[in-house]
Amino acid sequence: MFGEDGGRSGEGRGRLLPALLAFALGLTFAAWWIGPKLGKWMLDYPKAWQLPAARHISGWMKWLIDEAHFGLFSFTDLTRFVAQLIDLPYRIVLSLLSTGFLEGQGSAAIQVLPPISWLGVIVTISLMGYYAGGLRLALLVGACFGFLAVFGQWQSAMVTLASILVAAPIGVGFGLLLGLAAYRWSWLERLLKPLLDLMQTIPIFAYLVPILFFFGFGPTAAIVGTLIYAMPPMVRITILGLRAVPSEIVDLGYMVGCTRRQMTWKVMVPSASDALMVGVNQVIMLSLNMVIIASMIGAGGLGFDVLAALRRLDIGAGMEAGFAIVALAVALDRLSQAFARKAGGAHPAMSGNLVSRHPYVASAIAFVAVTFVLGLVWPAVRSYPDAWMLSTGSLWNDIVGWINVQFFDTLEALRNAVLLNLLVPFKRFLGELPWPGVVSVLALLGYRLGGLRLALLAGILSLLIAVTGQWEKAMITVYLCGISVVVASLIGIPIGILAAERERLWGWLQVILDTLQTLPSFVYLMPAVMLFRVGDFTAMIAVVAYSIAPAIRYTALGIQRVDPKVIEAGRAMGCTPWQILAKIKFRLALPEILLGLNQTIMFALSMLVITALVGTRDLGQEVYIALTKADTGRGLVAGLAVAFIAIIADRLISAAAARLREHAA
Repeated sequence: MFGEDGGRSGEGRGRLLPALLAFALGLTFAAWWIGPKLGKWMLDYPKAWQLPAARHISGWMKWLIDEAHFGLFSFTDLTRFVAQLIDLPYRIVLSLLSTGFLEGQGSAAIQVLPPISWLGVIVTISLMGYYAGGLRLALLVGACFGFLAVFGQWQSAMVTLASILVAAPIGVGFGLLLGLAAYRWSWLERLLKPLLDLMQTIPIFAYLVPILFFFGFGPTAAIVGTLIYAMPPMVRITILGLRAVPSEIVDLGYMVGCTRRQMTWKVMVPSASDALMVGVNQVIMLSLNMVIIASMIGAGGLGFDVLAALRRLDIGAGMEAGFAIVALAVALDRLSQAFARKAGGAHPAMSGNLVSRHPYVASAIAFVAVTFVLGLVWPAVRSYPDAWMLSTGSLWNDIVGWINVQFFDTLEALRNAVLLNLLVPFKRFLGELPWPGVVSVLALLGYRLGGLRLALLAGILSLLIAVTGQWEKAMITVYLCGISVVVASLIGIPIGILAAERERLWGWLQVILDTLQTLPSFVYLMPAVMLFRVGDFTAMIAVVAYSIAPAIRYTALGIQRVDPKVIEAGRAMGCTPWQILAKIKFRLALPEILLGLNQTIMFALSMLVITALVGTRDLGQEVYIALTKADTGRGLVAGLAVAFIAIIADRLISAAAARLREHAA
């Protein structure tokens, strides 16, 4: 089974990763030991050598706003036109769901028509659930929206939903068109790939700084930011989905004489519809996450409620708004997943009149019309009565008060122990590393893993972080991200190994992981702040909770994909269960585990920028400060530094996983 070279390949595979780690650690220690003796410039990048990128970017942005002109129109005219195109559908959807149709402006506005009643929205969403996934899904999404009404979060949730209903279709449409163009022209795909990488690795806050500068403060700017953040997955999935269309279908389309346009819209897109609906699901969930964060630039809704509660440390109000976000996220995620599965199935031909062909749509319209008329007579049908609402705010405040009284000493001792014995020493160690040594280590590690090209990428990107004056804050980012990823891996990898061969446990764990990955990042801050207040330890707890899911999932999938024949061969050779796990399963699953580590790092960096709200002093805080001051140059430079860290980690780990696969072959 193992073959003549099986022992050598297994031995090489076992030694590769430890050798690389020893190589990197040895170089790092040498740089730490020798660097300070060569001069202060080794530790602090001289200001005289720094590139004033932030000032140049800010100046270029100001030129765009004040002077840039394209002949018939200026750049400002273009942004205003885009804002009006987005604002019109947003106002219509917002009027339908929340404010009603108004006449006049501001406080003098008079409601001409009320919005769709809460009953109408719940029944419509339940009918969508029944159509896509049956009675169970209908009850789930209906209960989620009912929760919003019962606990007094309806108005804020409808504002958030209005933004998503506008941003998601635009993101899906543009993502589909870009994906189609990239599939047709390979040069465009090569051009888009690094751009998409940057869009998915630059922190969310960094998007908001130039958008605030171009589009001002308000929901329109928030929707533009949401589009930029949520569109890349749709582009990637469109390309992958079109490439996965069977060649037989493509050949059949050409045989029957389809034109290029018919081939695209009648053959390719329908054949890839199941994959495209997965992209739609991703756009919806990313839009929800971004709309919550975009409350900082005027999006309003549930995100604003959570942000306001965090600022005044009102745990009760924050938890209620957080649970409302969870309910909305779960409903939208399950609904979009069900439509994705339905898109991949067979669709029977329908005949008859319009109502018989679309009974669910007709039923929803009829119910909305009936509740609209009844709402004119009974206000309780139109708006959920205040007297029926429940609130758990005081309960959560009491729970927090009780925890602080009963367990304050224990929690404070835990927090101080981790800070003094782990976080602070590691932070000081990274802060004392000379920047030339770190750049050299990354370049040499890139050369060992992927050759000259990867060495240049890792070396140049890390050098740019120093050249732009972001080195110190970048080291704090690496310290917080590194500690959080190690903790998440130490917890997640054993859980993944434990669940991999226990089908029932893995089934329950998948439900938990799916739920964790639907929650917007703001939600993770609330319990961390509730228990440990603000600071680096709180940030670490929130980052670990947010980033642990991929560590568990990839580990379990890697163990499950190990060839059973190899395991049987190990048993036949007399291996103990521990030896089979450590020497066979874990080693063969190591490439997948490394990819899980890669995703854990990406999640950690994404969450780390959000933790600037709880007092971290890293690149995330730099972006947050730039947002509050509308300093585009400062925000983009710090955001690009985070993106460079993410790209370096991604390329190095991907190269290590590829090397391990080569050794396994």
